[in-house]
Amino acid sequence: MKIIHNKILPIKGFKAINLFGIIFVRKGLTFTPTDALHEMIHTKQMIEMLIIFFYIWYLVEWLVKLCIYRNATLAYLNISFEREAYFNQKNFNYLKERKLFSWRFYLKSKQVD
Repeated sequence: MKIIHNKILPIKGFKAINLFGIIFVRKGLTFTPTDALHEMIHTKQMIEMLIIFFYIWYLVEWLVKLCIYRNATLAYLNISFEREAYFNQKNFNYLKERKLFSWRFYLKSKQVD
């Protein structure tokens, strides 16, 4: 996992962003093992979705959630990929136990409000 600290990505208000398996961390912010696991979960999601479909699904799901919640932050927190990553980011055995396409179980489960 390659990590790049910089002042450009991600935008202000976010600590890290995973683009094609490369983690960009906002300069001056601490990147913890929990943050790393969160981003590694996203990398697994990307790989199983052949990368391009991950980004398409992510955007479409965010737009749908934005219409539902009318709040960009709530829409982001309720994307199935994010829900899986946030829910499991402290379980350091998760990637060993994780089943293929596990994010799909977070599509219908109770939403974050």
